[in-house]
Amino acid sequence: MRRTLAAVPLLLAVATGCSGQAAPAPTVTVTAPGSPHRTTTPSQDAEPSAAATTTVKACELLPKKDAETLATVPLEDGVESPPSSPGCRYTGPTSGPVAQVEIYLGDGAKKIYDIDRTLDHTFTPVTGAGEEAYQEEDAVFFRKATTWVAIRLVRLNDPEANREPLADLARKVAARL
Repeated sequence: MRRTLAAVPLLLAVATGCSGQAAPAPTVTVTAPGSPHRTTTPSQDAEPSAAATTTVKACELLPKKDAETLATVPLEDGVESPPSSPGCRYTGPTSGPVAQVEIYLGDGAKKIYDIDRTLDHTFTPVTGAGEEAYQEEDAVFFRKATTWVAIRLVRLNDPEANREPLADLARKVAARL
């Protein structure tokens, strides 16, 4: 019995591919002005030139003022996610009303979009926000060059009231990329 119990965690680690070694983390980079923007995954062989690329800060792409305009309530300062999973979250005060605005960049944004599509969420196209953009009830997703962006809103109001403000914010953020 003891051998079986001790073997279970080992088997789970082998089955899930846990080797104890961390995979290289993807980063979102933006090329210098005048060059196309792109999402890259750094390789061990090639290092991006510091002059050619800079890491995008999600809270700079979606400033607090814009998040508050979307939410229509005062929000706390943004909390930046780690560079390995770029994003920023603005939350409403604990005293209410319920409000949260989130932005995700790169692979994480694309993954949220892909999951929502597999769950058969209803999407409508959005014009003027990158090469392709889609909106659902509480979020907007767009791609500019190869960089995907997701902006999500949590509010306890009629989602239709948020439709145009979400699309407008996507256009503003796309213009900043």
